[in-house]
Amino acid sequence: MKLVMTLILGALGAALVGSAFWLWTPDLSRSALEAKYFNAQSAYVNVDGIRLHVRDSGPKDAPAVLLLHGFGSSLHTWEPWAQDLAADHRVIRFDLPGAGLTGADPKNDYTDDRATRLIAALMDQLGVKRASVVGNSIGGRIAWRFAAQYPERVDKLVLVAPDGFASPGFEYGKAPAIPAMFRMLPWVLPKSMLRMNLAPAYGDPANLADDVLDRYYDLMLTPGVRAAVIARTEQTVLEPPAPWLAKIGASTLLVWGERDAMIPIANAQDYLRLIPGSKLVSFPTLGHVPFEEAPAASLPPVRAFLAP
Repeated sequence: MKLVMTLILGALGAALVGSAFWLWTPDLSRSALEAKYFNAQSAYVNVDGIRLHVRDSGPKDAPAVLLLHGFGSSLHTWEPWAQDLAADHRVIRFDLPGAGLTGADPKNDYTDDRATRLIAALMDQLGVKRASVVGNSIGGRIAWRFAAQYPERVDKLVLVAPDGFASPGFEYGKAPAIPAMFRMLPWVLPKSMLRMNLAPAYGDPANLADDVLDRYYDLMLTPGVRAAVIARTEQTVLEPPAPWLAKIGASTLLVWGERDAMIPIANAQDYLRLIPGSKLVSFPTLGHVPFEEAPAASLPPVRAFLAP
């Protein structure tokens, strides 16, 4: 997350040299976004005052898998994995509050505690008592918090380059400082800036496809999302992970790209040390989002882990 903010700030600084008129980036209309990104599997589910964009696919009586996306992303990031897993799993994914078609949280609450409570409530509404939980980056941090808070609801846990340990710009128990330039995000978002932000998520930046960039860009322009990105950053108060991770009883698989420039694979050793019985699978050529960069290569060990 620290690299995401650094890249955004740097790109904004360069962009501000130009004319404000040309840099202004308005939101897109919800109707236009829904025409492109809301499909037959999509539904809006009202949970505790927020309308979540949810996709629930696969056999309803099959083992459930819940997929949690990362910072600035959406449920669409999981598409290749979700399509494959839906052959023999009930696959549930949703846009986190402040992201994608879910958009802003009316309560303006983007804390991890809010997210874990929403997951439990969503599972209740969908009639899912237990699920395996898969999370990437911030979604990974929410996943391990959920597994620690609701152990009776988690079968297995898959953490794909999870966030959670303090790093430069983020201290335990303290919200990060938000530079004034970052606060311009709701008005200024050149696509070139977003490309600079996303490229380091890939082991090979050339693997960032134009249609994937377009999707990230479009959904960042959902009304209210850019302001929510700032609010989420302001509300990110990290807690030391060790006490939480020690509570996890679910079998846990860590998945990491060895070329991850956002959350280094060295962090995996902390999770392996603190989550009893956890295991690691890594990919030498991949980055922060292996399910996007190489879905066919990265899914098999996850599928094998999720098997009964």
